[in-house]
Amino acid sequence: MIIETFPVGWLQCNCTILGDPASGEAIVVDPGDEFEKVMAALDRHHLRCLAVVNTHTHIDHVGAIQQLQERLQTPAAIHKADLVLFENLEMQAQFIGMPAPKRGVIDQYLQDGSAVACRGVEVGVIHTPGHTPGSTSFHLPGDRNILFTGDTLFAESIGRTDLGGGSHPQILTSIHKKLMTFDDDTLVIAGHGESTTIGHERRYNPFLK
Repeated sequence: MIIETFPVGWLQCNCTILGDPASGEAIVVDPGDEFEKVMAALDRHHLRCLAVVNTHTHIDHVGAIQQLQERLQTPAAIHKADLVLFENLEMQAQFIGMPAPKRGVIDQYLQDGSAVACRGVEVGVIHTPGHTPGSTSFHLPGDRNILFTGDTLFAESIGRTDLGGGSHPQILTSIHKKLMTFDDDTLVIAGHGESTTIGHERRYNPFLK
């Protein structure tokens, strides 16, 4: 399994390539910006992107969808509860003072408990609202579980809930009921910053006390 995470864009969103070297197929998680950087990672590993999935639709997580679709005709998936945010990228861009990217096309809505797959790679879908109504985490099973938590859970922090559609009680419920059920060894690849583990957050995250 190829797993490569790298920051993209002004706000340094963590984008991840999940690829199977045998099939040459891949899933891209949160292509937020820097389309060329995403393509370079795919090309370096000789992978074809078969699906784009997004943890949520804040502008820094979805900015390169349209360019990927234009180049690769790749389908993209979000949770339907975040569609309104996605349809208002111009307003989001104005709010943070950056140019609005062209908006891609959403081909699929993620459902809690479902999965997104290509040959050799499958991630489970976990609806974890709170940062946004449609915030979603992805579970990659294996010898060691990996969670892609977007802006829901960070290293010793949690996502903001003071933006449109955010809810502090809801994000805490999502973390405690959906994410903290994984074993301590589970690797957490967050939407920004360093990775962590469920065990570390259980012990040291001040927002979860």
